[in-house]
Amino acid sequence: MCPAQELRERESQNRLHHFEVVPGTEAFRKPSGDPLRAVKEYSRPAAGKDAAKPSDLRPPDVLLRTVCYLIDEIVGSPSPHPWTEVYSFVFDRLRSVKQDMIIQRLSGKDCVAILERTVRFHIYASYRLCGEPLRIYDPRINDTHLQEYLSWLFDCYKTGAGPYPNQEEFQALGLLYNLGLSAATQHVLELPVRLRQTPSVKLALAISQAFLAGNPVRLLRLAQKLDFLQACALHRHLVTCRRHLLLIYSHGFSSRNCRFPLDRLARLSSLEAPLAAGLCRAYGVEVNQHNQVVFSKSAFAEPAQGRLECKLYHGIVSEKERGLAVKSIIHGCS
Repeated sequence: MCPAQELRERESQNRLHHFEVVPGTEAFRKPSGDPLRAVKEYSRPAAGKDAAKPSDLRPPDVLLRTVCYLIDEIVGSPSPHPWTEVYSFVFDRLRSVKQDMIIQRLSGKDCVAILERTVRFHIYASYRLCGEPLRIYDPRINDTHLQEYLSWLFDCYKTGAGPYPNQEEFQALGLLYNLGLSAATQHVLELPVRLRQTPSVKLALAISQAFLAGNPVRLLRLAQKLDFLQACALHRHLVTCRRHLLLIYSHGFSSRNCRFPLDRLARLSSLEAPLAAGLCRAYGVEVNQHNQVVFSKSAFAEPAQGRLECKLYHGIVSEKERGLAVKSIIHGCS
């Protein structure tokens, strides 16, 4: 998975990641590199730098095996290390895989198998690391790479011979992740009828229509039917959706004498009552001592930066994760 020369160089320069060293040598001044664990790192192309040597390029079967190793032994393995460190290592090594794929103009089923696992990894990471400090996880960078992988994958589906049994899954994931973007909606509407009529794509389209129609209650009700990874793809839109729900109700039920039951609002917003109350207060909506919501269009306000933590409101996603192994999710076996 790593060229021998690179392994020797990084070993001599003490640039091996602890995921790549021979167990038991971690405390040495220069830990020993394990050829069975080392993975070629991403190297940024530079002006005047020699093109990659053919001997350093991993063929398609080795690239797929490398991705599977990263999923099984790094992402899916119980580790004492923070998941941000796992993500950082795997993110870099997947960029290196992508680099080898581009140089070789890889296409076909091996290319699709690699891209599908990579897309799942980035979607899962966007949920798992939501709210982490920017110095250790930047959602915009993750998004940029995910969009590139999705675009490449959809192009493979369009131009390849197929069949691609997972295409339904990824067309739905792409729409859910890019909810509200006209290009994503147009792409799905231009799919063959047989794909548009599959259960996952039909559900994603229904959620997209609810989002575009400004119907957050219907969107959240439909979201209950999503599987875990689909909910991960949707999760970044949930804050916007719930904000819209509170804004609509703040106008529709704005009256000094009107009281709205908190437990009903919690059900509509797919939250536990205490979280629904906290969300209301974050937007300036009053919740009185009798657990009644007092909506007022004049009181509604945007929360102060940092007050609204997205990950506190992930219940609609996290409850779907129970019993699922991370590597099964990313391999698509869940």
